[in-house]
Parts: sequence; C-alpha cells; structure tokens
Amino acid sequence: MTSKQKSLFCKRYQRALGLRLSCKPEEVRTAPARARTLGETAVALQWGLVDLTRLHGRVFDAYLVQTRPSPDTLGTTLLPPANQFLLDVLGPIEADHRAAPIRAAKVRHLGAVLLRRTAALEGLQSKLRLEIKLRRSGEKKLLKGAQRYNELLQEARRLQSQSRRVAHQVLLAQEAERREISRDLHDEVVQILAGINVQLATLKEASAINSRSLRTRIGKTQRLVERSVRIVHRYARKLRPAMLDDLGLIPALRAFVRDLPGRSGLRIHLTASPKVESLDNARRTVLFRVAQEALTNVTRHAQAQHVRIRIQKQNDLVRLEVNDDGRSFSVERTLSSPSNKRLGLIGMRERMEMVGGTLAVVSTRGQGTRVTADMPFRGRSTELLS
Repeated sequence: MTSKQKSLFCKRYQRALGLRLSCKPEEVRTAPARARTLGETAVALQWGLVDLTRLHGRVFDAYLVQTRPSPDTLGTTLLPPANQFLLDVLGPIEADHRAAPIRAAKVRHLGAVLLRRTAALEGLQSKLRLEIKLRRSGEKKLLKGAQRYNELLQEARRLQSQSRRVAHQVLLAQEAERREISRDLHDEVVQILAGINVQLATLKEASAINSRSLRTRIGKTQRLVERSVRIVHRYARKLRPAMLDDLGLIPALRAFVRDLPGRSGLRIHLTASPKVESLDNARRTVLFRVAQEALTNVTRHAQAQHVRIRIQKQNDLVRLEVNDDGRSFSVERTLSSPSNKRLGLIGMRERMEMVGGTLAVVSTRGQGTRVTADMPFRGRSTELLS
C-alpha cells in the first residue's frame, strides 16, 4: 500500500464516520453499507485490525475536538454509533480472516493439482521427446531408404543403358555377320557351283559322241546345280541384298517385294522419294530391315490383301509407313509375350533407336496395322556396315 492510497483511505474513513455521527436519518440508513465498503477496501489494501482501530480512534478524537459535545451527548449520541460503525468496518476483515484457512486449503489443493498436472506434463514431455527421437530415427531411415532407392534406380538405369548398348552391339554383329555370309555365298559358293556347271556343260558336249544316257544324267545334274545357284542367290539376298549396297534402298526394296515369300494374292504398292537415297549407309540399312520385318509379319500373320509402303522426306525427318488391311493384334500383349513376333518388333525398335529414330505400331480392328518409323535425315548415327 502506498502513502497516497493510505491518505485517500483515511480521508474516506473520516468523511464516512462524520456522516454517520451527524444523526441524519438518511445517513443512519446508508451507514452500514458505507462501512462494509470501507472494510472491503481495507481488506484489499491489507489493513490490519489494529491499524483500523487506531485510525478509528484518531478520526473520532478529531471529530470530538471539532464538535466539542457535552458529556451527556458523548455517552448517548456519539459513542454507540461510532462503535457500531467500527464494527461494521471490521466485519469484512473478520470474514476475510475466517475465510483464510479455506483459501489456504484451496491453495494447497490447487498446488497438489498443479503438481499432478506438472508431473503429467513432464510425462507427456518425455513421451513427446521419445516420439520425436523415434520420428527423427524414422526420418533418417526413410532418408537412407530414399538414397538407397535412388542408387538402385540409377543402377537399374545404368543396366538398362548397358543392356541397350549390348543389344545394339548384337545387331551390329548380326549385320556384319550377314554381310560376311552374303559375300562368302556370292563370291565363293556361287563361283564354285558356276564352275561345276561349266565343267558339266563341257562333259555334256564331249559326251555327244558317246552314250545318250550320259548326256541325260549330266543334264539333270546341271539343272540341280542351277537350282542350287538360285537358292544360294535367294539366301544371299535375304541375308544382305547386294543391291542395297550397289543400287540403293529403293531398288533393293522393290527386289525384296518382288521375291517376297508367301505374297501370293497380296498386292503391294511401294512409293518412295528419291531423296532417301542420299541417306547414309546405316540409315538406309535400318529402313530396309524395318520394312523387311514389317512385310514378313504381314505375310505370316495378317492375312491381308493390300499393303502400302511409303517412304517420304518430311522437313528434317524421313518417314517409313507400312499399312496393311489385314487382321489386327494387341501390340502391348505381343510385346509382353515371349513369341518370335515380339522379338521382331523389339528388333525394329532397337534399330530405329540406334540412328536416333522412333518406331510406332498401331493396330486397329477392322483397319489393319500401321507401322511408322521416323528418323533424322542427317545427324550422328551408328555405322552398321564397315
């Protein structure tokens, strides 16, 4: 309590007591309420019983000095109301003192509740710290798992790239082997068979003066040799048509279409831009192999009546399209099956990717199948032939 608050309280007390002792009826009626208000203020300001009693004595003495009452008036008119006023003021203080043990018990109860809640909060904090620790450990494990997943993903991509390179190398080796076999068949086997045929022709002429049966046998042998020569030529063209290297892509495709096995009743229409002949050897070989595989699939599986082959230069791209009106098939199911047809589609796609191109196969019920191969007209490519 500050000195200012104490001074104001003393003035209020002096004024209230003076009004009580004035003996006015209205003041007598409101005096108890005013006294209780002073008592409540005293409780708030922490005035003690002794302090209030001393204050009351000083204020009452000052009132007597100021009014100078007679002895009869003092005993009958002033002392009883003054004492009652003091009792009314002390009432809230006494009630506060009586309530102090109850408040203390409540404080003790609240303290116990606070202790229990504090203990509970400490337990929750311990659990929270443990959960945070576990979550951090889990986050670390997730991070390690994510890192491991990225490592495995990178490894899978590396293996996929390596597998693709191996597939490209296999195709390169196959193409080189086909060219070597084609050359061997054409340059050695065919020449040997041709030499045999020449020798047999000589024997046939020499036998003109001898036996007729000898000429007949020699003629049959000659026909067998000629048939062997045709077979060797056909296989040589199938492995690696010399026309592709000597005359170009378009003549090689026309020759292949003309001699295509199983094309009976199949009408094939080929249109090609002469500009494609300026492609490098690798790209011309890829286009030939893709068209060869597509036409082979048509004759084996499609049961088509018409096939249209179109090779055009479009800006910086060369597009090969093979359209047939035969039976459709599920491209995804075929690619996921272990059949040889799947290997043919994969080989076509791999060849296109080797030269930076793309392959799309669309098969629709009632409309047949369309194979579309796009490749850059110029640019970096893999040399299939040496």
